[in-house]
Amino acid sequence: MQPEFTGIPGTPSAPDVAVVVDVMRAFTVAAWAFSRGAERIVLAGTQREALELKARHPGWLAFQDGAPVPGFDLANSPARLRSLDVSGRTVVQKTTFGTAGALAVADAGLLLCTSFVVAGATAELLRRARPRTVTFVVTGDGGRAEEDLACAQYIADRVRTADADPGPYLDRARRSDAAARLADGVRRGWAGVHPGDVAMCLEADTFPFAMVAARTDGHLVLRPVHTGGAEPGGRRAAGPAQ
Repeated sequence: MQPEFTGIPGTPSAPDVAVVVDVMRAFTVAAWAFSRGAERIVLAGTQREALELKARHPGWLAFQDGAPVPGFDLANSPARLRSLDVSGRTVVQKTTFGTAGALAVADAGLLLCTSFVVAGATAELLRRARPRTVTFVVTGDGGRAEEDLACAQYIADRVRTADADPGPYLDRARRSDAAARLADGVRRGWAGVHPGDVAMCLEADTFPFAMVAARTDGHLVLRPVHTGGAEPGGRRAAGPAQ
């Protein structure tokens, strides 16, 4: 497998295989939502679209990034998600980087969305698919986000070597600007940020499923696909979430 790493602006519109990475925090939140029983996640292009979808479908939930916005149920915090019942629910998610990156490559032959918590399962799915090339979309900071690049490179390493050590990649993510911004937000008391968010984003190979996106009824829909390549509560190099 030949990995190619790019930001959203440089992404081809329809690569054969695309892996969209958003560690802090979109696709960490998505993975935790699936682990808590969410049925599917509809990726929205705008906040208005997300709220309109929620309004048309009673019982759906809506997540966004940044400070809390009226009408949304969660401000993209994995730690705050623990107090929200998502079992059996459809979630609409709109974020600045993660969902934007996925929508940019919505016509890929195989489209995966990922973060560290599902990295091992994502690598296992890629190993089984055996693609010649994989386009990794590093969504944060115009394609320069260290935490997203580290996660992408860890997944590529896991495809080649099943027992690759996540530690060095997690260390890079821990020292990233995104981690520092979240920690600063906690100190400043920003709404929508939880003290446990960074730790939860820095757990590796926690869940035994990858997250596959495909068009359904005119929307890009994300669902979990179990691979058996990781176990819940498995390797967590950064320690347990607080």
